[in-house]
Amino acid sequence: MMERLSRLIRQLPIKWKLMLGATALIFLLFATYNFAQYLVLKQWMMNQEKDEIQVSMAQLQDYFQEKSSAMDALQVAESRFYIEKMIGKNQLVRIIGKDGQPILTVSNHFEETWVSPKSVAEPELFDTTYKEDHILIYRSPLTTERFVGTLELASNLETFDHFSETLLWVMLISGGLAVFISGISGLALARQLMRPIRALASTIRSVKEKGLTERVSNIENGDELSSLAQLFNELMNQLEISFRQQKQFVEDASHELRTPITILEGHLSLLNRWGKSDPAVLDESLEASLQEIRRLKGIVQELLTLTRVESQLVSETSKPIQLEPLILETIKRFEALNPDFEFQTDTEKIRDVSLSISPLHLEQILLIVLDNAVKYSVQDKRIIIDGCQLKNDVEITIKDHGIGIPQADLPYVFDRFYRVDKARNRVTAGTGLGLSIAKQFVYNYHGEMTIRSEENVGTSVSIKLPMNQIVG
Repeated sequence: MMERLSRLIRQLPIKWKLMLGATALIFLLFATYNFAQYLVLKQWMMNQEKDEIQVSMAQLQDYFQEKSSAMDALQVAESRFYIEKMIGKNQLVRIIGKDGQPILTVSNHFEETWVSPKSVAEPELFDTTYKEDHILIYRSPLTTERFVGTLELASNLETFDHFSETLLWVMLISGGLAVFISGISGLALARQLMRPIRALASTIRSVKEKGLTERVSNIENGDELSSLAQLFNELMNQLEISFRQQKQFVEDASHELRTPITILEGHLSLLNRWGKSDPAVLDESLEASLQEIRRLKGIVQELLTLTRVESQLVSETSKPIQLEPLILETIKRFEALNPDFEFQTDTEKIRDVSLSISPLHLEQILLIVLDNAVKYSVQDKRIIIDGCQLKNDVEITIKDHGIGIPQADLPYVFDRFYRVDKARNRVTAGTGLGLSIAKQFVYNYHGEMTIRSEENVGTSVSIKLPMNQIVG
């Protein structure tokens, strides 16, 4: 039974779980408080009843002690008039002789048979029940010069019980109303809390049916659920951008791969028709085919490099390397391959700087940027390499005086396969993946890579990397 109930509760919607949980908690708190309050009040009222009966007993004892000089059994009987005046409603006063027989009994709406007479040597105070009546009994020895007996005082706690019962019902009814109100309030609160979650679930269904353009409506609650909805919208924005970039990547990759494949297919068809017997056609087609194959190989190789870079985790235990010697060595080797270019280097400000970076990675970043600078510099063949030390970073700037990049194209130069239109030709080799690879390397080392450019003036590439330490 308990297992079935537990399974049923687990299957309830969250709003009902919240409502039931809040109701149960308030019920337990209210019930505990009311029960404790009821016990305290009941005990306090019982103490009041005991105090009253003790006061009455003390008055009777004082009365009989004053008459002790002439007190005997006959005169005890004559004390009825005084007792009738001081006795309260639902009470009984009885004087019991030494032999245990009642000498005087005075009652007010109290049956004598409810309490049996009993002699005592020590005072006793207790409560008991007779059928449905709750009775408080106080017995005390009564001793004078001429009399020895017991003074018995009993009180029917009917009023006390009635008040206790009324108090209990009031607490139960108010507790029930409080639980009912808390349940309704909990349900309303749960609905309010669930509104952002329902909006989020509805949006997820819409995304599943209509695509990534759906968003959660603005929820201005200012709470954690609003933050969750905002985070979901931001996530969907990133996913939409990612899918758009992925689609663009597939389109660009298809475009880049389709051209050499088409050329290969054309030359192979040409060879199949006429090249077998024409050496000139054979040589031309083979050379063109080999060139396109090399291009395909380069594209595939750079795609593999980019994939490895994106999935690579930078080792936290990379040994720091001194920056200036590596930059100078890389430029020296690159300068040997491009003797018609002038490389102006200023690395004085980073002479004592070291970075925790793989030398191969830094070399590849520099080679990619230098290759682009050389490739798109036609008239002015000056390449300026400058290094400076910032507060927490080191910045390497490579500036050329080439054809530049239009402002409209600058936001996209790091996208895969993206090349500025006037650079998309077969005279200038390239796949449009180099800058993507370089930026991913820099990103992996928590750095930043930015480009500033002006058409027909030149391009400046800035590479910022966090410093490891200063070698003193």
